[in-house]
Amino acid sequence: MRGTPGGLGTPYPLGSLLPGVFQEDEFLIRFTAAIDELIAPAIATLDCLAAYVDPALAPPDYLGWLAGWVGTELDETWSVEQQRAAIAQAVELHRGRGTIGGLSRQLELATGGEVEVTDTGGVRWSLEPVDDHTGHPPARLTVVIRGTDVSAAAVDDLVNAAKPAHVPHEVRVEPLNTPA
Repeated sequence: MRGTPGGLGTPYPLGSLLPGVFQEDEFLIRFTAAIDELIAPAIATLDCLAAYVDPALAPPDYLGWLAGWVGTELDETWSVEQQRAAIAQAVELHRGRGTIGGLSRQLELATGGEVEVTDTGGVRWSLEPVDDHTGHPPARLTVVIRGTDVSAAAVDDLVNAAKPAHVPHEVRVEPLNTPA
């Protein structure tokens, strides 16, 4: 790999690809070296394209772009490691969306705490077109997160986005135990 005057090398110097008779022309070799310097960043980017789409290797400023590809949103307050994990697990999280397990996993990833999700059920069916639901408890979701200092409002927003809209919920955050 020949280095360019700017310091970024190129594995394909254009001068070496010219026919032999043109490689003897000093001006033409200098001219192609200038072009090498211009296109070296593009070649380096294309050579490393796999690293840009791998959440474990992508530069931190590309994580938002990569998250858009897998249909997930990143919280700006999350660490780079949390953002990488959210992108890497996006497919699994989408697969579990709408389930208690999926909600638990999403909250564990976002908060780093121990998550307990309980729901009252709320699924009913009837042979009659109009069903009388009296005597049945309404659907309700309770989320308890232990061992973290995340705000209840942030967790509330995550739960609101993940649960069915008609199901009321309650969020409790039990902070980290501080030694006495």
